[in-house]
Amino acid sequence: MRLSCAAAVAAVVLAIGAPAFAQNAPVQDNAEMAAIFAADQSIRQVAPERFRDRAFVTEMHAADAARRVQTRALLDAGALQTGEDYRAAAFVFQHGSTPEDYLLAHSLAVAAVAKGSPEGAWIAAATLDRYLQMIDKPQIYGTQTRKTRDAPATLEPYDRALVPDSLRAVFGVPRQAEQDARLAAVNAATEAAAAKP
Repeated sequence: MRLSCAAAVAAVVLAIGAPAFAQNAPVQDNAEMAAIFAADQSIRQVAPERFRDRAFVTEMHAADAARRVQTRALLDAGALQTGEDYRAAAFVFQHGSTPEDYLLAHSLAVAAVAKGSPEGAWIAAATLDRYLQMIDKPQIYGTQTRKTRDAPATLEPYDRALVPDSLRAVFGVPRQAEQDARLAAVNAATEAAAAKP
């Protein structure tokens, strides 16, 4: 059977156009990254007293390290494609242990925002604050609270003058007054709990 000239041209156009349609298909979130992120979050959804159990914390840190290895492999393989992929990866590296982990977490969070994840904005601020703390500089957004055994929780060191509340709002970070009120409530609850016989 012979094709007419118009049918032949239409067949060629369809054949050439087909890959373009395939390239425009929506990119799906990476299922493996989603599972890694879910595990990262679920281990932290325990009663606060569990974090006083040294064995639990040691186990959590080991699992965190394994998740960073898995996430780095996905990143290096180019398997992270969506804003959600990058946001999830940022959280995994936010639970790291070195300044480099936190700086990579920040870069991943910025990539999440660039890829269209509005939820990536908060983790971008938090990863920068944590990175600054790790290199002995004050945080600038106020996302990180420090607590030592014998002292109340604090946001310090904190450069409160560099970033205005209007910029905090862009990143989904509470205003300084709200941060201070939350911190006071946490410290009051901690003090009340410690006072109970």
